[in-house]
Amino acid sequence: MADPQPLLLNDSEPTQFQNTRIASLDVFRGLSVFLMIFVDYAASIFPIIAHAPWNGIHLADFVMPFFLFIAGISLALVYKRRPHRTQATWKAFARALNLFALGILLQGGYFHGVTSLTFGVDIQRIRWLGILQRISIGYIVAALCEIWLPAPRWKELGFVKSYYWQWFVAVILLALYSGLLYGLYVPDWQFDVSASTSSLPPIGGGDIYMVNCSVRGDLGPACNSAGMIDRYILGLDHLYRKPVYRNLKGCNMSAKGQVSDSSPSWCHAPFDPEGILSSITAAVSCIIGLQYGHVLAHLQDHKGRLYNWMCFSLSFLALGLFLALIGIPLNKSLYTVSYMLLTSAASGLTFIALYFLMFMVTGV
Repeated sequence: MADPQPLLLNDSEPTQFQNTRIASLDVFRGLSVFLMIFVDYAASIFPIIAHAPWNGIHLADFVMPFFLFIAGISLALVYKRRPHRTQATWKAFARALNLFALGILLQGGYFHGVTSLTFGVDIQRIRWLGILQRISIGYIVAALCEIWLPAPRWKELGFVKSYYWQWFVAVILLALYSGLLYGLYVPDWQFDVSASTSSLPPIGGGDIYMVNCSVRGDLGPACNSAGMIDRYILGLDHLYRKPVYRNLKGCNMSAKGQVSDSSPSWCHAPFDPEGILSSITAAVSCIIGLQYGHVLAHLQDHKGRLYNWMCFSLSFLALGLFLALIGIPLNKSLYTVSYMLLTSAASGLTFIALYFLMFMVTGV
């Protein structure tokens, strides 16, 4: 059976890049890695740059969207001349699975801390989702959109209309996310934790906590549907044991990282900030980066690239701020739509600044 047609747009040849890498994209990667390391080590000294405990956005909350955005741009360049869709699909799945497996190795609980001499993981409490796993999910969703969704001639229609199927997928994902986040009923639930300070404490033998919910559409740390989905599908024992919302004032966390027994029950509960539901909107961040990559791959004019990117970025910024003003909070743990749009705008504006610096000033 003959393989489907090549991935190139009809009569549209992408920009022929030299063998050298895109300098501005490499600088953006390096900046994101530096930012990740900086907030990890400096957050204890400057708490204002650490992850926001719940609603709000701090410097550390830009790291994940930056990596997803970069992955999206890279996809447009990697698959712009892939000869066969089937071959490209297998390659994309291989990359995503390797990244997912690496994430499980690094964040699944194999390593017990720098002061521990033990190594290994109990499969009953392994953490399945994490940072690299989220990037792999966003990567494969965006890759499949790029490989399989049709796109007409961009020279005649422009970038938005040419890739309207990809925009349509993004809208469907956002609608699915919003429907589940606001529409699912969250009943009361209970859990048990041990007194261990490890991020993966022993199962059972701990105190039993009851969380009273019986609500729908709640976006607080205790009764949101994102946490409920993870508890039902992944299981409590496979979630992150030290969620950032423990830093909220109501949890009365000590300087040693212990939550007071008098704190609300949900302060002791596990919660995965890279959970299933929030990965849906995270994938949209990658699809948005893909659109910036289309501009880079198919336009040679610097001013044209900057103009299209600026239109995208300002549109996302305005829409994200509007949603935040009407009550959709900026929340990294839930990866809300307003947070996704605002961080996509920040990613785009950062890339524009780096591109201008590298291409327009230094000529690299």
